[in-house]
Amino acid sequence: MTNQDASSLPPSRFIRQHFLVILAISLSLVIPCFWHRHIQAGDLPSHVYNAWLAQLITQGQAPGLYLTHRYDNVLFDLGLFHAANLFGLPAAEKTVVSFAVLIFFWGVFSFVHAVTQRPPWFLAPAIAMLAYAYAFNMGFFNYYLSIGLACFALAFAWRAKAGNRAGNWLLAILIAPLVLLAHPMGFLWLVGTLAYRLLRQHLPGWWKLALPLSATAAFLSLHWYFAHRATFPVDWEAPPIYLLTGADQLILYGDRYVTLSWAALAFGVLCVAAEFLHRPSTANEPASWKKFIPVLELYGVSFIATALLPENLRPPGNSGWIGLIVSRLTVITAIFGLCLLAQLHPRKWHLVGFAALAAIFFSFLYRDSAWLNRLESNTESVLAPLPYGTRIIPTIAAPPDWRITFIAHIADRACIHHCFTYSNYEAPSQQFRVRTIPQGSPLVTSSEDDAEDMEGGSYEIQATDPPLLQLYQCDPRDRTKLGVRPLHEGDTTASPVLPPQSH
Repeated sequence: MTNQDASSLPPSRFIRQHFLVILAISLSLVIPCFWHRHIQAGDLPSHVYNAWLAQLITQGQAPGLYLTHRYDNVLFDLGLFHAANLFGLPAAEKTVVSFAVLIFFWGVFSFVHAVTQRPPWFLAPAIAMLAYAYAFNMGFFNYYLSIGLACFALAFAWRAKAGNRAGNWLLAILIAPLVLLAHPMGFLWLVGTLAYRLLRQHLPGWWKLALPLSATAAFLSLHWYFAHRATFPVDWEAPPIYLLTGADQLILYGDRYVTLSWAALAFGVLCVAAEFLHRPSTANEPASWKKFIPVLELYGVSFIATALLPENLRPPGNSGWIGLIVSRLTVITAIFGLCLLAQLHPRKWHLVGFAALAAIFFSFLYRDSAWLNRLESNTESVLAPLPYGTRIIPTIAAPPDWRITFIAHIADRACIHHCFTYSNYEAPSQQFRVRTIPQGSPLVTSSEDDAEDMEGGSYEIQATDPPLLQLYQCDPRDRTKLGVRPLHEGDTTASPVLPPQSH
């Protein structure tokens, strides 16, 4: 079967032909969702906790809180909430996250397949690593779902030029609202990439260069505006250039992930170099490198965007920060990087190399998620005896060399059916389904800034605050050991044991 034939196969026929392989890969993919009692993924416990709050709201048992209807940033939360109503929160968490992983992996696989007109089986280990990389471990599951669904929509749109043109476009259009319901960033990427591709198809010859140049100019203009004209807070970060290649997605828990990300980047470069060194007679022929140009342009534009955009910003009229923008967007750069690698002639040593990197990555991830599960078990032991309705502020800090710092949300999940996390940021942020009424709620602070200060250790207890307990790490030699103490007026939420957290 030729590449063109493979790319034009209907998805249903492709699935039938490769059913056993797809099933085996899918079952292997979800193993990390079940290898410990809880899935450890940064903000995930907060999503689960707020699904419980949503249940309490519908039952009239959450004073001062209400649910709002949103058209974006809610798809994962809706799935979690409805699944929890069917078979409980623990099973819902495992099920919905597993589906999210499968959507992300097979979405990326399908997009790469459509771009290169060849199933990227040899890249399956690399796509699996990306599926469990930064976006997953930070718990950004609405964003994560939006990228996976956007990849499916892009795959159908890419295939529209062959076979069932109208049907493929219809499927892409039908998926687009789900992408927006998940997260606006994925939707903007979908629309921008489709517009880029359609315009490029209709521009002749050298006029195609106008697209990457125009995109670069647009991002330069945005950079200038945010740096010199924005009247709202804007934070910038200057990571090493190599991190903007998408390699940063593998940096999670400690310095050994940095070494692994370097190794993955170096191996990818080696694969490309070997392609041209192995076939010197064809390397100079236009047909041998011309196929790389469209994806290389998209990769370059993505790289430039992450180099010029701010990391965090807080637009006027929005009570919450739009955070970790660049750190999220490098997953798109990584996807375009996979498209570039998939253009290479597949070789056995490619698969062996990526499989070895994946084995190391998942062994690291198993060890670190086991540590987090031990921390959560200790959290549950401390919180379980508390009377129902107790309000806590967790100040749980990650080890200093960790990039995944949202581990304090472990207390959110441990609070379910026992207590309330007063520093829960979702309700006051006005960016999620669960919100506080203007008069406030006895269950959660009404200020996102206060919520951030509480968990960051800089909040001073006020006379108007309700009775609060602080959950803190009580042994600097073992950060999994926790204790609780009452907080009084004038106390701060700084840890009484650990040094102040850096910001």
